[in-house]
Amino acid sequence: MSEQPRRPRKPYRRPHKDPVRILAFEALRAVDERDAYANLVLPPLLRKAREKGDFDARDAALATELVYGTLRRQGTYDAIVADCVDRPLREVDPPVLDVLGLGVHQLLGTRIPSHAAVSATVELARVVLGDGRAKFVNAVLRKVARDDLDGWLERVAPPYDEDPEDHLAVVHSHPRWVVSALWDSLGGGRAGMEQLLAADNERPEVTLVARPGRATRDELLAEEAAVPGRWSPYAVRLSEGGEPGAVDAVRENRAGVQDEGSQLVALALANAPLDGPDRRWLDGCAGPGGKAALLGALAAERGAFLLASEKQPHRAGLVAKALDGNPGPYQVITADGTRPAWRPGSFDRVLVDVPCTGLGALRRRPEARWRRRPEDLDGFAPLQRALLRGALEAVRVGGVVAYATCSPHLAETRAVVADVLKQFPDTDLIDARPLLPDVPDLGEGPDIQLWPHLHGTDAMYLALIRRTA
Repeated sequence: MSEQPRRPRKPYRRPHKDPVRILAFEALRAVDERDAYANLVLPPLLRKAREKGDFDARDAALATELVYGTLRRQGTYDAIVADCVDRPLREVDPPVLDVLGLGVHQLLGTRIPSHAAVSATVELARVVLGDGRAKFVNAVLRKVARDDLDGWLERVAPPYDEDPEDHLAVVHSHPRWVVSALWDSLGGGRAGMEQLLAADNERPEVTLVARPGRATRDELLAEEAAVPGRWSPYAVRLSEGGEPGAVDAVRENRAGVQDEGSQLVALALANAPLDGPDRRWLDGCAGPGGKAALLGALAAERGAFLLASEKQPHRAGLVAKALDGNPGPYQVITADGTRPAWRPGSFDRVLVDVPCTGLGALRRRPEARWRRRPEDLDGFAPLQRALLRGALEAVRVGGVVAYATCSPHLAETRAVVADVLKQFPDTDLIDARPLLPDVPDLGEGPDIQLWPHLHGTDAMYLALIRRTA
């Protein structure tokens, strides 16, 4: 019996190195391995790639979309991948999951043709994972490519009527506990929750603030990509492609990047009526300095002094940089707001924007939704209460304290205010809504909760409190 001739082996082909997808993978690994934030990791990677000549503006835009899109939709994509593999996801190596996430996002979240999305992702897997695991990636993505996003959601999301929270968690890519917490705060039915969760998955606009006395909104509006903000008289939005670093006023520190919700918090405190003088203001948790810079400019217009206090030295440095060039008197100090470096009753206006879970800024930091746990609330609770107590002790009788946080979770907002005010009976909650007369949908008051889907801002919370005795 004659031997069958052996088929000649295919010559080895080196994998094609795609700098865009390799960069996106590196950013995702940094987020996963170092608990980094994409908005801090990605810019230096893009800058380095541009300096090497590997990237143009379109490459940078694609890399940004791949990173943020994959992070925002991670929960949805994980549910889809789980349906396509024969083992629990926890048994799949994290780098493999990152490559699969990038591939699934290209297939289901972009206009990249399916064959190109699979091919490019398999090539990426060959480069960063090796040929063996690239075959696994190829097999999974070919299964994913058999249906579109709507079809997959019908398959992997439980019916809304059977489990509303889990349905919304899978469809809109939020942890179930976050869906539950947001629903408790928002109230209402399904439609509002769908709109809120969808807004969390949209790319936020870049918003600038013209610091009063140093820049005008008209100056910023002269920029090619600029349009007016919705609510703040100092806000300007940059349309897609607008680059803050290209704006003269930003480079010169006369304007800055600041979400409009943060601007409204500072404006409400500045506009609150006082009984008595208006000479000394305090920002008790000033880092990284956006609100302090706006408060400092507003205080300067009235001849008032601003003390900006920040516990962490490196963040105090950022505050000092933000306030550099402020036209009025100010001082930046490194101090703990729970152990004040000032005498009680020293200030007319006090802002305390407390550390929190950051659930109100999921548009900007999508990875935070997967990083936070319900038990984190217990970790923040004592500090939030201590900082508010310190603020109330720092303000004089007749003065006003603003308690703010970038979280809508009731445990970080109304629960904190209610608990602390039990210890300070000589206080009144001020109705903050009339201080922002052009902003709709502010609720029943007296406090304010902003929402991405209603206001186009981060979900900032604000309560204004007056010392009465």
